[in-house]
Amino acid sequence: MSNDTKRVQLDMPEQSLTRLQALKVKTEATSYSEVVRNALRLYEAVVGEAEQGGAFLIRAPDGKLREYAIF
Repeated sequence: MSNDTKRVQLDMPEQSLTRLQALKVKTEATSYSEVVRNALRLYEAVVGEAEQGGAFLIRAPDGKLREYAIF
């Protein structure tokens, strides 16, 4: 972690905190900050693709593709 880091305090409903905790466990992240940084990278990539006209597709276990509406 660089010395240029800033502390951010988040207020969130209990349900959101539970989701954050579950993602930390599922992804074996070392901290909540790691979960949030990874989520920001993914969200930034999805937004960038959407801005360029791209779509976010989900492949179901049966192989079928469906568009997932992000916005």
